[in-house]
Amino acid sequence: MNAELTQRLKTEARRLGFDQVGVAPAVAPPGYPRFQEWLAKGSAAGMGYLERHAEARSHPDHVLDGVRSVVMVSFVYGKGDPPPGPIAPTTGRVARYARGEDYHQVLWRRLESLLAWLQAECPTVRGRAISDTAPLLERDFAQLAGMGWIGKNTMLIDRRLGSYTLLGALLVDIELEPDEPHVTNHCGTCTRCLQACPTDAFAGPYQLDARRCLSYWTIEHKGPIANEFAGQLGDWVFGCDICQEVCPWNRKAPPGKESALAPRPEWTDPDLLEWLTRPPAEFTRSLKGTALSRAKRSGLLRNAALILGTRRATAAVPALTALLNDTDGVIRSSAAWALGRIGTVEAFEALKAHANHSDPVTREAIAHALTGLL
Repeated sequence: MNAELTQRLKTEARRLGFDQVGVAPAVAPPGYPRFQEWLAKGSAAGMGYLERHAEARSHPDHVLDGVRSVVMVSFVYGKGDPPPGPIAPTTGRVARYARGEDYHQVLWRRLESLLAWLQAECPTVRGRAISDTAPLLERDFAQLAGMGWIGKNTMLIDRRLGSYTLLGALLVDIELEPDEPHVTNHCGTCTRCLQACPTDAFAGPYQLDARRCLSYWTIEHKGPIANEFAGQLGDWVFGCDICQEVCPWNRKAPPGKESALAPRPEWTDPDLLEWLTRPPAEFTRSLKGTALSRAKRSGLLRNAALILGTRRATAAVPALTALLNDTDGVIRSSAAWALGRIGTVEAFEALKAHANHSDPVTREAIAHALTGLL
Protein backbone atom coordinates (compact mmCIF):
# COMPACT_ATOMS: atom_id res chain seq x y z
CA MET A 1 0.00 0.00 0.00
CA ASN A 2 1.12 3.53 -0.71
CA ALA A 3 -0.20 5.74 2.11
CA GLU A 4 1.69 8.82 1.00
CA LEU A 5 0.47 8.59 -2.60
CA THR A 6 -3.08 7.97 -1.39
CA GLN A 7 -3.07 11.15 0.68
CA ARG A 8 -1.69 13.21 -2.18
CA LEU A 9 -4.31 11.72 -4.49
CA LYS A 10 -7.04 12.78 -2.06
CA THR A 11 -5.58 16.26 -1.86
CA GLU A 12 -5.66 16.50 -5.65
CA ALA A 13 -9.25 15.25 -5.74
CA ARG A 14 -10.31 17.99 -3.32
CA ARG A 15 -8.38 20.56 -5.35
CA LEU A 16 -10.42 19.45 -8.36
CA GLY A 17 -13.56 20.35 -6.42
CA PHE A 18 -14.86 17.03 -5.15
CA ASP A 19 -16.69 17.33 -1.84
CA GLN A 20 -15.76 13.83 -0.71
CA VAL A 21 -13.11 11.30 -1.65
CA GLY A 22 -12.45 7.86 -0.23
CA VAL A 23 -10.71 4.65 -1.24
CA ALA A 24 -12.19 1.16 -1.17
CA PRO A 25 -10.47 -2.12 -1.96
CA ALA A 26 -11.50 -3.75 -5.24
CA VAL A 27 -13.60 -6.53 -3.72
CA ALA A 28 -16.96 -8.12 -4.39
CA PRO A 29 -19.54 -5.51 -3.32
CA PRO A 30 -21.37 -6.62 -0.16
CA GLY A 31 -24.74 -5.63 -1.58
CA TYR A 32 -24.50 -7.82 -4.68
CA PRO A 33 -26.66 -10.68 -3.29
CA ARG A 34 -29.38 -8.17 -2.42
CA PHE A 35 -29.09 -6.72 -5.91
CA GLN A 36 -29.67 -10.18 -7.38
CA GLU A 37 -32.73 -10.67 -5.16
CA TRP A 38 -34.04 -7.27 -6.24
CA LEU A 39 -33.74 -8.24 -9.89
CA ALA A 40 -35.39 -11.61 -9.28
CA LYS A 41 -38.43 -9.85 -7.79
CA GLY A 42 -38.85 -7.80 -10.96
CA SER A 43 -38.17 -4.58 -9.07
CA ALA A 44 -36.03 -3.22 -11.92
CA ALA A 45 -39.21 -2.71 -13.98
CA GLY A 46 -38.31 -2.13 -17.64
CA MET A 47 -34.62 -1.45 -17.04
CA GLY A 48 -33.47 -4.57 -18.86
CA TYR A 49 -29.88 -3.36 -19.03
CA LEU A 50 -29.57 -4.02 -15.30
CA GLU A 51 -30.43 -7.66 -15.87
CA ARG A 52 -28.19 -7.97 -18.92
CA HIS A 53 -25.16 -6.64 -17.06
CA ALA A 54 -25.98 -8.12 -13.66
CA GLU A 55 -23.01 -10.48 -13.51
CA ALA A 56 -20.60 -7.64 -14.31
CA ARG A 57 -21.64 -5.94 -11.07
CA SER A 58 -20.40 -8.90 -9.02
CA HIS A 59 -16.84 -7.56 -9.00
CA PRO A 60 -15.15 -4.40 -10.33
CA ASP A 61 -12.64 -6.47 -12.32
CA HIS A 62 -15.43 -6.87 -14.88
CA VAL A 63 -15.09 -3.13 -15.44
CA LEU A 64 -11.28 -2.90 -15.30
CA ASP A 65 -9.20 -6.04 -15.54
CA GLY A 66 -6.60 -6.11 -12.79
CA VAL A 67 -8.27 -3.42 -10.68
CA ARG A 68 -6.84 -3.16 -7.16
CA SER A 69 -8.51 -0.04 -5.73
CA VAL A 70 -11.71 1.95 -6.23
CA VAL A 71 -11.41 5.68 -5.60
CA MET A 72 -14.88 7.07 -4.83
CA VAL A 73 -15.70 10.77 -5.15
CA SER A 74 -18.80 12.89 -4.80
CA PHE A 75 -20.20 16.29 -5.68
CA VAL A 76 -22.91 17.95 -3.62
CA TYR A 77 -25.58 19.38 -5.93
CA GLY A 78 -28.46 21.81 -5.57
CA LYS A 79 -28.86 25.06 -3.67
CA GLY A 80 -30.12 23.51 -0.46
CA ASP A 81 -33.50 25.21 -0.83
CA PRO A 82 -36.40 24.03 1.36
CA PRO A 83 -39.20 22.14 -0.38
CA PRO A 84 -41.27 24.63 -2.42
CA GLY A 85 -44.85 25.51 -1.74
CA PRO A 86 -47.63 25.53 -4.37
CA ILE A 87 -46.44 26.33 -7.87
CA ALA A 88 -48.06 27.94 -10.90
CA PRO A 89 -50.69 25.91 -12.81
CA THR A 90 -48.44 25.25 -15.81
CA THR A 91 -45.13 24.90 -13.96
CA GLY A 92 -43.36 21.59 -13.38
CA ARG A 93 -40.49 20.40 -11.23
CA VAL A 94 -37.22 18.75 -12.25
CA ALA A 95 -35.15 16.65 -9.84
CA ARG A 96 -32.33 18.76 -8.38
CA TYR A 97 -29.50 16.75 -9.91
CA ALA A 98 -30.76 17.51 -13.44
CA ARG A 99 -31.16 21.28 -13.18
CA GLY A 100 -27.61 22.10 -14.25
CA GLU A 101 -25.05 20.67 -16.65
CA ASP A 102 -25.09 16.92 -17.29
CA TYR A 103 -23.45 15.49 -14.19
CA HIS A 104 -21.93 12.62 -16.18
CA GLN A 105 -19.80 15.06 -18.13
CA VAL A 106 -18.80 17.06 -15.04
CA LEU A 107 -17.70 13.94 -13.17
CA TRP A 108 -15.91 12.48 -16.19
CA ARG A 109 -13.87 15.62 -16.76
CA ARG A 110 -12.72 15.80 -13.14
CA LEU A 111 -12.09 12.07 -12.85
CA GLU A 112 -10.05 12.05 -16.06
CA SER A 113 -8.02 14.94 -14.64
CA LEU A 114 -7.50 12.96 -11.44
CA LEU A 115 -6.39 9.93 -13.45
CA ALA A 116 -4.01 12.09 -15.48
CA TRP A 117 -2.48 13.39 -12.24
CA LEU A 118 -2.04 9.85 -10.94
CA GLN A 119 -0.46 8.67 -14.19
CA ALA A 120 1.97 11.58 -14.04
CA GLU A 121 2.98 10.28 -10.63
CA CYS A 122 2.94 6.61 -11.65
CA PRO A 123 3.20 6.31 -15.46
CA THR A 124 2.37 2.58 -15.54
CA VAL A 125 -0.98 2.96 -13.79
CA ARG A 126 -4.09 1.93 -15.71
CA GLY A 127 -7.43 3.35 -14.71
CA ARG A 128 -11.01 3.93 -15.75
CA ALA A 129 -13.28 6.82 -14.81
CA ILE A 130 -16.93 5.95 -14.17
CA SER A 131 -19.93 8.22 -13.75
CA ASP A 132 -23.03 6.05 -13.52
CA THR A 133 -21.97 4.63 -16.88
CA ALA A 134 -20.59 1.15 -16.10
CA PRO A 135 -21.86 -1.86 -14.16
CA LEU A 136 -20.59 -0.89 -10.73
CA LEU A 137 -22.53 -0.77 -7.45
CA GLU A 138 -21.30 2.74 -6.63
CA ARG A 139 -23.14 3.13 -3.33
CA ASP A 140 -21.63 -0.09 -2.00
CA PHE A 141 -18.14 1.12 -2.78
CA ALA A 142 -18.88 4.58 -1.37
CA GLN A 143 -19.89 2.92 1.89
CA LEU A 144 -16.76 0.77 1.80
CA ALA A 145 -14.77 3.97 1.26
CA GLY A 146 -16.24 5.50 4.42
CA MET A 147 -18.41 8.08 2.66
CA GLY A 148 -21.73 7.30 4.34
CA TRP A 149 -24.41 4.69 4.81
CA ILE A 150 -27.19 3.52 2.51
CA GLY A 151 -30.43 4.84 3.96
CA LYS A 152 -33.95 3.47 4.02
CA ASN A 153 -34.66 5.39 0.82
CA THR A 154 -31.70 3.51 -0.78
CA MET A 155 -29.69 6.75 -1.10
CA LEU A 156 -26.16 7.19 0.23
CA ILE A 157 -26.33 9.53 3.23
CA ASP A 158 -23.52 11.40 4.96
CA ARG A 159 -24.16 13.05 8.33
CA ARG A 160 -22.57 16.31 7.17
CA LEU A 161 -23.44 16.42 3.46
CA GLY A 162 -26.82 14.68 3.46
CA SER A 163 -27.88 12.72 0.39
CA TYR A 164 -27.90 15.28 -2.43
CA THR A 165 -24.61 13.94 -3.76
CA LEU A 166 -23.51 12.59 -7.14
CA LEU A 167 -21.09 9.66 -7.07
CA GLY A 168 -18.21 8.92 -9.39
CA ALA A 169 -15.51 6.26 -9.31
CA LEU A 170 -11.96 5.89 -10.52
CA LEU A 171 -10.84 2.28 -10.85
CA VAL A 172 -7.06 1.80 -10.79
CA ASP A 173 -4.75 -1.20 -10.96
CA ILE A 174 -2.53 -0.18 -8.04
CA GLU A 175 -3.15 -0.78 -4.37
CA LEU A 176 -3.95 2.42 -2.51
CA GLU A 177 -4.52 2.72 1.22
CA PRO A 178 -8.21 1.99 1.82
CA ASP A 179 -10.39 3.99 4.17
CA GLU A 180 -12.30 2.43 7.02
CA PRO A 181 -15.76 1.41 5.79
CA HIS A 182 -18.80 3.23 7.15
CA VAL A 183 -20.37 0.55 9.35
CA THR A 184 -23.00 2.53 11.29
CA ASN A 185 -26.50 3.44 10.15
CA HIS A 186 -28.09 6.67 11.35
CA CYS A 187 -31.62 6.35 9.99
CA GLY A 188 -32.81 5.11 13.38
CA THR A 189 -36.57 4.66 13.64
CA CYS A 190 -37.30 7.39 11.09
CA THR A 191 -39.58 6.37 8.22
CA ARG A 192 -40.33 9.80 6.72
CA CYS A 193 -39.02 8.81 3.29
CA LEU A 194 -41.15 5.67 3.16
CA GLN A 195 -44.30 7.47 4.26
CA ALA A 196 -43.84 10.47 1.95
CA CYS A 197 -43.58 8.50 -1.30
CA PRO A 198 -46.76 9.34 -3.27
CA THR A 199 -46.82 6.03 -5.13
CA ASP A 200 -45.78 3.67 -2.30
CA ALA A 201 -42.62 2.73 -4.18
CA PHE A 202 -40.94 1.35 -1.06
CA ALA A 203 -41.80 -2.25 -0.31
CA GLY A 204 -40.07 -1.66 3.02
CA PRO A 205 -36.95 0.00 4.41
CA TYR A 206 -34.07 -0.24 1.92
CA GLN A 207 -36.40 -1.79 -0.70
CA LEU A 208 -37.28 0.41 -3.66
CA ASP A 209 -39.59 -1.06 -6.30
CA ALA A 210 -38.91 0.80 -9.56
CA ARG A 211 -42.26 -0.37 -10.91
CA ARG A 212 -43.88 2.18 -8.61
CA CYS A 213 -41.22 4.91 -8.63
CA LEU A 214 -41.87 8.29 -10.27
CA SER A 215 -38.20 8.61 -11.21
CA TYR A 216 -38.48 5.39 -13.19
CA TRP A 217 -41.73 6.35 -14.90
CA THR A 218 -40.67 9.89 -15.80
CA ILE A 219 -37.11 9.08 -16.92
CA GLU A 220 -36.40 5.44 -17.70
CA HIS A 221 -39.74 4.20 -18.97
CA LYS A 222 -40.27 4.44 -22.70
CA GLY A 223 -43.75 4.65 -24.14
CA PRO A 224 -47.06 5.72 -22.58
CA ILE A 225 -47.21 5.69 -18.78
CA ALA A 226 -49.53 3.11 -17.25
CA ASN A 227 -52.93 4.50 -16.25
CA GLU A 228 -52.25 3.62 -12.60
CA PHE A 229 -49.45 6.19 -12.51
CA ALA A 230 -50.37 8.61 -15.32
CA GLY A 231 -52.32 10.83 -12.94
CA GLN A 232 -49.85 10.56 -10.04
CA LEU A 233 -46.88 12.55 -11.31
CA GLY A 234 -47.79 15.54 -9.18
CA ASP A 235 -45.42 18.33 -10.24
CA TRP A 236 -42.59 16.01 -11.30
CA VAL A 237 -41.81 16.23 -15.01
CA PHE A 238 -38.36 14.62 -14.62
CA GLY A 239 -37.37 12.53 -11.63
CA CYS A 240 -38.51 13.00 -8.04
CA ASP A 241 -36.84 14.29 -4.85
CA ILE A 242 -39.59 13.66 -2.32
CA CYS A 243 -37.84 10.91 -0.35
CA GLN A 244 -34.81 13.19 -0.03
CA GLU A 245 -36.73 16.39 0.70
CA VAL A 246 -38.22 14.86 3.85
CA CYS A 247 -34.95 13.31 5.08
CA PRO A 248 -33.81 14.98 8.33
CA TRP A 249 -30.16 14.62 7.26
CA ASN A 250 -30.78 17.09 4.43
CA ARG A 251 -32.10 19.87 6.66
CA LYS A 252 -28.69 21.40 7.32
CA ALA A 253 -26.81 19.93 4.36
CA PRO A 254 -24.66 22.48 2.53
CA PRO A 255 -25.47 23.70 -0.98
CA GLY A 256 -23.39 22.51 -3.91
CA LYS A 257 -20.22 24.42 -4.74
CA GLU A 258 -19.67 23.15 -8.29
CA SER A 259 -20.82 25.93 -10.63
CA ALA A 260 -21.45 23.53 -13.55
CA LEU A 261 -24.10 21.78 -11.45
CA ALA A 262 -25.77 25.03 -10.36
CA PRO A 263 -29.48 25.05 -11.24
CA ARG A 264 -30.46 26.91 -14.39
CA PRO A 265 -33.73 28.85 -14.30
CA GLU A 266 -35.13 27.13 -17.40
CA TRP A 267 -34.79 23.72 -15.76
CA THR A 268 -35.63 24.68 -12.18
CA ASP A 269 -39.26 25.73 -12.70
CA PRO A 270 -40.02 24.90 -16.32
CA ASP A 271 -43.15 26.24 -17.98
CA LEU A 272 -44.77 23.05 -19.24
CA LEU A 273 -47.14 24.89 -21.55
CA GLU A 274 -44.16 26.52 -23.25
CA TRP A 275 -42.59 23.07 -23.60
CA LEU A 276 -45.66 21.82 -25.48
CA THR A 277 -45.50 24.68 -27.97
CA ARG A 278 -41.73 24.85 -28.52
CA PRO A 279 -40.65 23.65 -32.01
CA PRO A 280 -39.41 20.03 -31.80
CA ALA A 281 -35.91 20.67 -33.16
CA GLU A 282 -35.43 23.62 -30.82
CA PHE A 283 -36.62 21.59 -27.85
CA THR A 284 -34.23 18.74 -28.64
CA ARG A 285 -31.34 21.19 -28.99
CA SER A 286 -32.16 22.68 -25.60
CA LEU A 287 -31.64 19.28 -23.96
CA LYS A 288 -28.09 18.94 -25.19
CA GLY A 289 -25.59 18.84 -22.35
CA THR A 290 -28.23 18.15 -19.70
CA ALA A 291 -29.29 15.01 -17.86
CA LEU A 292 -32.83 15.60 -19.15
CA SER A 293 -31.72 14.30 -22.54
CA ARG A 294 -32.13 10.83 -21.01
CA ALA A 295 -35.92 11.15 -21.32
CA LYS A 296 -35.74 12.89 -24.70
CA ARG A 297 -38.47 15.14 -26.04
CA SER A 298 -40.85 12.17 -26.19
CA GLY A 299 -40.68 11.41 -22.49
CA LEU A 300 -40.63 15.01 -21.32
CA LEU A 301 -43.64 16.12 -23.35
CA ARG A 302 -45.46 12.94 -22.35
CA ASN A 303 -44.88 13.83 -18.71
CA ALA A 304 -45.80 17.48 -19.23
CA ALA A 305 -49.07 16.54 -20.93
CA LEU A 306 -50.02 14.16 -18.12
CA ILE A 307 -49.30 16.76 -15.44
CA LEU A 308 -51.32 19.44 -17.22
CA GLY A 309 -54.14 17.00 -17.80
CA THR A 310 -54.21 15.95 -14.16
CA ARG A 311 -54.35 19.61 -13.13
CA ARG A 312 -57.14 20.19 -15.65
CA ALA A 313 -55.19 23.12 -17.05
CA THR A 314 -57.67 24.52 -19.57
CA ALA A 315 -55.03 26.89 -20.95
CA ALA A 316 -53.22 23.84 -22.32
CA VAL A 317 -56.10 22.63 -24.53
CA PRO A 318 -54.93 24.37 -27.76
CA ALA A 319 -51.37 23.06 -27.36
CA LEU A 320 -52.56 19.54 -26.48
CA THR A 321 -54.90 19.60 -29.48
CA ALA A 322 -51.99 20.46 -31.76
CA LEU A 323 -49.99 17.58 -30.27
CA LEU A 324 -52.62 15.10 -31.43
CA ASN A 325 -50.86 15.45 -34.78
CA ASP A 326 -47.30 15.26 -33.43
CA THR A 327 -44.92 12.89 -35.19
CA ASP A 328 -44.35 11.02 -31.91
CA GLY A 329 -47.02 8.47 -31.02
CA VAL A 330 -46.28 8.56 -27.29
CA ILE A 331 -46.85 12.31 -27.25
CA ARG A 332 -50.06 11.95 -29.25
CA SER A 333 -51.48 9.35 -26.85
CA SER A 334 -50.50 11.40 -23.80
CA ALA A 335 -52.13 14.50 -25.28
CA ALA A 336 -55.33 12.54 -25.79
CA TRP A 337 -55.25 11.31 -22.19
CA ALA A 338 -54.71 14.87 -20.96
CA LEU A 339 -57.58 16.28 -22.99
CA GLY A 340 -59.81 13.56 -21.62
CA ARG A 341 -58.88 14.54 -18.07
CA ILE A 342 -59.39 18.25 -18.69
CA GLY A 343 -62.86 17.45 -19.98
CA THR A 344 -64.02 20.87 -21.19
CA VAL A 345 -66.23 21.35 -24.24
CA GLU A 346 -63.15 22.49 -26.19
CA ALA A 347 -61.24 19.37 -25.16
CA PHE A 348 -64.18 17.16 -26.12
CA GLU A 349 -64.49 18.80 -29.54
CA ALA A 350 -60.77 18.43 -30.17
CA LEU A 351 -60.88 14.72 -29.42
CA LYS A 352 -63.98 14.23 -31.58
CA ALA A 353 -62.29 16.02 -34.48
CA HIS A 354 -59.39 13.53 -34.31
CA ALA A 355 -61.45 10.42 -33.59
CA ASN A 356 -60.56 8.92 -36.99
CA HIS A 357 -56.83 9.47 -36.59
CA SER A 358 -54.74 7.53 -39.11
CA ASP A 359 -52.62 5.91 -36.39
CA PRO A 360 -54.53 3.04 -34.70
CA VAL A 361 -52.77 3.46 -31.34
CA THR A 362 -53.58 7.17 -31.24
CA ARG A 363 -57.12 6.43 -32.40
CA GLU A 364 -57.53 4.01 -29.50
CA ALA A 365 -56.16 6.54 -27.02
CA ILE A 366 -58.60 9.16 -28.30
CA ALA A 367 -61.49 6.70 -28.10
CA HIS A 368 -60.56 5.83 -24.53
CA ALA A 369 -60.38 9.52 -23.61
CA LEU A 370 -63.79 10.17 -25.21
CA THR A 371 -65.33 7.27 -23.32
CA GLY A 372 -64.61 9.06 -20.08
CA LEU A 373 -66.31 12.21 -21.36
CA LEU A 374 -69.48 10.72 -22.82
